[in-house]
Amino acid sequence: MLTLDADSVLLPDYALRLIAAMEADPRIAVAQTPYSAFPGAGGSLERVAGATTDLQYIVHQGFTSCEATYWVGANALLRFKALKDIEQHVLERGHIVPVFIQDRTVIEDTDSTVDLIGRGWRLFNYPERLAYSATPPDFGSLAIQRRRWANGGLIILPGLLRYLRERLRFNRMRVLEVFMRTHYLCSPATGSIGLLAILLYPFDDALTTTWLIATAVPYYFLYGRDLRQCGYRLSDVLRVYALVLLLLPVNLSGVFRSLEQIATGRKSPFGRTPKIDGRTASPPRHILFHWGVTAFLIVQIVFGIQERRYSHAAFALANSAAFIYALTYFVGWKNAWTDLSLSLARWWPIQLRPKSYPRRSFPAPVLQDRVEKALVASAQEPG
Repeated sequence: MLTLDADSVLLPDYALRLIAAMEADPRIAVAQTPYSAFPGAGGSLERVAGATTDLQYIVHQGFTSCEATYWVGANALLRFKALKDIEQHVLERGHIVPVFIQDRTVIEDTDSTVDLIGRGWRLFNYPERLAYSATPPDFGSLAIQRRRWANGGLIILPGLLRYLRERLRFNRMRVLEVFMRTHYLCSPATGSIGLLAILLYPFDDALTTTWLIATAVPYYFLYGRDLRQCGYRLSDVLRVYALVLLLLPVNLSGVFRSLEQIATGRKSPFGRTPKIDGRTASPPRHILFHWGVTAFLIVQIVFGIQERRYSHAAFALANSAAFIYALTYFVGWKNAWTDLSLSLARWWPIQLRPKSYPRRSFPAPVLQDRVEKALVASAQEPG
């Protein structure tokens, strides 16, 4: 069975190549090729967001080499026998119906991955680009998409841990699988909270100058190398970092929704990525977050210089510059202010006085004549 998102496009030989891979290994339940962004993006945000998507193609190839593949739901070839193996029956409006893909979370493809590997099935990424999909062109629609991606990992984590506990074998491949699978589910929470802590908490100078550089430089060196392999420039690493900062409140919002579902048992609503002409409004709380953190970092620059903590001042300067770049080129100050003011207008409890217009008066015979002409015209209309 071939599944495909509405905004995705497959190359003509997609199914033929993946069927051959699945016939070669009867334990493959899902064969896929993580989609790439459509080339020739119109805006800077769409281009940089597409770069992060293209990079996932390389990342998921690494998952397959470590036997830690996750199903990415935009496009895939599914083995029906494997779906029957994870089939469950639920009561729906008085009828017992079979359900193959559970909707316990908004990332049902990731959730079904744990069901499949628990039954002994494998997942496979085909090592060639065969699928392309649209990237949200504005921050409002991108926020909806990435918030959904960040929501659900913590809910799925207990099921993954049960699978790992039952099947854990102490060999190199299994250790890599444990690390990759756990990191994939936890990274939206741990990465976002860790980045926020680094931005806001005044750590010791030794941490900001030594350990932070020791971890960040190798990471972004490899990130830049992968971007070059995907056809982007090395300087796009800086733009990707600015986008990461811009999406920080979005990822935190997705994590909080996961925690809310764990606490209350109510599933989060599915936020479909808008497919409309024009621009989707940015969430006002995200705009306020960006402005607040940027202002805080600027204050930290001043305090760092006054206290001669130049490493802190330099760190705050670099991150505030990244925030300002992202707000300028990815959101737009005018767009952000428009979205924020419209949101405040809906909540502000003051009714504006309507504008008054001068009234035109007509003599009685003239007014009567106009009314009679209008009545005659309406009577002559068909029907």
